[in-house]
Amino acid sequence: MTLKEFFLLNPRAALAFSGGADSAYLLWAACEAGADVRPYFVKSQFQPAFELEDALRLCRRLGLELRVIELDQLSCREIASNPPERCYYCKKRMFGALVSAAGAEGYSLIIDGTNASDSDDDRPGMRAIRELKVRSPLREAGITKSRLRQLSAQAGLFTWDKPSYACLATRIPTGCPLRAEDLARVERGEAALAALGYRNFRLRLRDWGALLQVDAGQLDKAENDLGKIQQLLSQDFGIIRIDPEGRKGD
Repeated sequence: MTLKEFFLLNPRAALAFSGGADSAYLLWAACEAGADVRPYFVKSQFQPAFELEDALRLCRRLGLELRVIELDQLSCREIASNPPERCYYCKKRMFGALVSAAGAEGYSLIIDGTNASDSDDDRPGMRAIRELKVRSPLREAGITKSRLRQLSAQAGLFTWDKPSYACLATRIPTGCPLRAEDLARVERGEAALAALGYRNFRLRLRDWGALLQVDAGQLDKAENDLGKIQQLLSQDFGIIRIDPEGRKGD
């Protein structure tokens, strides 16, 4: 099934829109197919400000109104305690809020930007999405991440080369309670690093400070910038160390 065929069969849907490359291309493709797809952005303590800014920017380009759902994820004990199954509870609550908001506006079908390159294992977040019967048109159409980036570039989308981004909660070690102030300082630190030209990196909280993971191609830059990075982030982190193995995982 192609995306065009999907939207011919499903001309009305609500999209879980993150502002990332996957959901951005999916939203553009829906518009190209003439479908009535309404984008919803669920804003919690786990999304940095730039994600919402990117989502709004793309919706403005497409002439669409972005629905923003405010959600306090830290008020949920199963999420704030940061257990191994945190992502399940987080996704279940996030998509549950989306289902409720979209249903009130007449949208019964919920879609997301999972693509054909994403693992189909029993990850907690994927399990929650399946339970809520969320469909993934990109996966159903067999569109991989690399192909999606090619198509996004052809479509002139600014998100075509946007690095994949996992929520801020992934920067906190499992089992360590999630606190708004820790998430906020990670966000500030990553924003400062982005301003220095880093892409596709993670700043992970540790007892002694933070561990910086960057792409292998930027390891030398990070080593050279370490003094500047320490100074920039000194108010939020005691020590900054660079992971010599580079960026891995979420």
